[in-house]
Amino acid sequence: MQKGNIGVTTENIFPVIKKFLYSDHEIFLREMVSNAVDATQKMKTLAEKGEFKGELGDLTVHVSLDTEKGTITISDHGIGMTEEEIDKYINQIAFSGVSDFLEKYKDNANNIIGHFGLGFYSSFMVSKKVEIITKSYQEGAKAVKWSCDGSPAYEIDDAERGDRGSDIILYIDDDCKEYLEKYKLEQLLQKYCKFLPVPVAFGKKTEWKDGKQVDTDEDNIINNVEPLWTKTPSTLKDEDYKSFYRTLYPMQDEPLFWIHLNVDYPFHLTGILYFPRVKNSLELQKNRIQLFCNQVFVTDQVEGIVPEFLTLLHGVIDSPDIPLNVSRSYLQSDREVKKISTYITKKVSDRLKAIFNEDRKAYEEKWDDLKLFINYGILTEENFFDRAKEFSLFKDTEGKYYTYDEYKTLIEAGQKDKDGNLIYLYATDRDEQYSYIKAAEDKGYSVLLFDGQLDVPSIQTLEQKFEKSRFTRVDADTIDHIIQKEDAPKSSLTDGERDNLSAIFQSQLPKLDKTEFLVEVNALGTEQRPVVITQNEWMRRMKEMSKYQSGMAFYGQMPDSFNIVLNSDHRLVKQILDEAQSALSDSLKPIESELKGQEARLAALNQQTDKKKPEEVTQEEKDDKAATQKAIDEQKAKRQQLISDYAAKNNVVHQLIDLALLQNGMLKGAALDAFLRRSIDLIK
Repeated sequence: MQKGNIGVTTENIFPVIKKFLYSDHEIFLREMVSNAVDATQKMKTLAEKGEFKGELGDLTVHVSLDTEKGTITISDHGIGMTEEEIDKYINQIAFSGVSDFLEKYKDNANNIIGHFGLGFYSSFMVSKKVEIITKSYQEGAKAVKWSCDGSPAYEIDDAERGDRGSDIILYIDDDCKEYLEKYKLEQLLQKYCKFLPVPVAFGKKTEWKDGKQVDTDEDNIINNVEPLWTKTPSTLKDEDYKSFYRTLYPMQDEPLFWIHLNVDYPFHLTGILYFPRVKNSLELQKNRIQLFCNQVFVTDQVEGIVPEFLTLLHGVIDSPDIPLNVSRSYLQSDREVKKISTYITKKVSDRLKAIFNEDRKAYEEKWDDLKLFINYGILTEENFFDRAKEFSLFKDTEGKYYTYDEYKTLIEAGQKDKDGNLIYLYATDRDEQYSYIKAAEDKGYSVLLFDGQLDVPSIQTLEQKFEKSRFTRVDADTIDHIIQKEDAPKSSLTDGERDNLSAIFQSQLPKLDKTEFLVEVNALGTEQRPVVITQNEWMRRMKEMSKYQSGMAFYGQMPDSFNIVLNSDHRLVKQILDEAQSALSDSLKPIESELKGQEARLAALNQQTDKKKPEEVTQEEKDDKAATQKAIDEQKAKRQQLISDYAAKNNVVHQLIDLALLQNGMLKGAALDAFLRRSIDLIK
């Protein structure tokens, strides 16, 4: 029997492995099975090269569980090890000093780049003792047994084993007993070993017999040794890809389409990326792409290697060239990763362009689902727009699709403002904004439908990319002003009439939470509606963007601001003004007269004090100005109260306000009930 100490410079090796290298204990099974697969693959290579002349036999890797002994055993029929090889590969850990290691990487052990042959030692995360019973394939080799109890001390002794290969026996620690549950092991094998290139068996297949499930003699193979991404695309059919997708994501709807990745230079990378159907924002989940290294599952956190916007995709990527840290669990920051990310973006772009060119009709049918990914790419990937503009589409409110260039050609003649800006009109809800859309279409304008989750947030990027262009929601202004062709016609009302008309409506507007209304009077023509509600495009867009971009929360907290536009050309608005002036003329005359006098006095006082330096203005002059301003405010308050009392009894004013609110989905509850009752009374 040989005894000795593992070749390290401190006894802290196992705490280091547990704490720094393998933060996720469950990957011990991945490492053990992967090592067994590696040994098997090496055996196959030796046979292919003629360096091994014997029978390969059954190369299945077996994982077995003994709950009574508290062990998990991983057995292979691979190359095995001699006593010298155990000493070289097991007893000598491949870095110089653990003390130096601890000091250098105490803050972030993930900075280590490369494979250090430490996979075997992950077994000590869950084991109080580990045994290796192994026999080399080499002629005349004898079986040996290596054992270690988690300290640097080990023992090597002779053993009995009939054929080549290795058994790794893990004596599971008391605080890791969950790994002795069959269900838990099956779960881990499915997660990490589902696509390993050598058959992996766990227990036996079962069948229903005599009213219960019983084991058969057939091994339960848990993996597919030739997953779809390892095959040549030309040999596969659509159903093959759909079937594989169901294997990866059993509860998901059929994908939109897929992209088969296959590159040999300047790096090796294969995989299949699927565009999922997204019904709502709850289904927007990242980390659904699985990263493999030689068919060994590594992680589903692929940020970095996959561009940000493509992390919404599903599927698999497999590459031996992706630099991983020592535990094979985390990507390292590396120039190669950037190359792979760039390649994936190009491959996806090329595939989308090809699908668009090959069958535009089918592409258009998928666009409403697909545009989420495209818009996300435009928002997050600096150079993606230059690729995406060739296969990105606009959809109008009639359901017709256009490329960016096609749509520009469509609207170029009729939708330029007086400054030469091309105005892209859009709606976010065809039903809620119907009347605005209808008004625009009657005017000969085309309206886009931006009803996707990222349609509106992507507008700012499009405005930066499109030359001399602006996007405006169809309800951002009245129809004659939304594309300003010439200077707006002026209202024939006097300033006093405009003020009184504004005051009549302003006084009766509802008090809504986090909402403010600003009243303005414009000449819109006799055919336009009497009252129109609009919302400033810039302010609304800032509030929309605050939902998606950090640093813009300020806009999200601001109240919604709406413009109540009174059409001074409409007969009902004229009627309200005429009746109000007739009813209030006698009451308003003395107030207006006093107001004019006080305003003239204040103007004179201001003119007098403006010529002086602040320190030269006397206290008497200051008091005089303050008293005059107070008198003005009192007269304005009187006027406002008179107008408000009158307007409160005017059903037509309330009806026009409520009609405008109703059109914009802002009339609810008691206000809606009052509107309905008033409507019935007016019909009478």
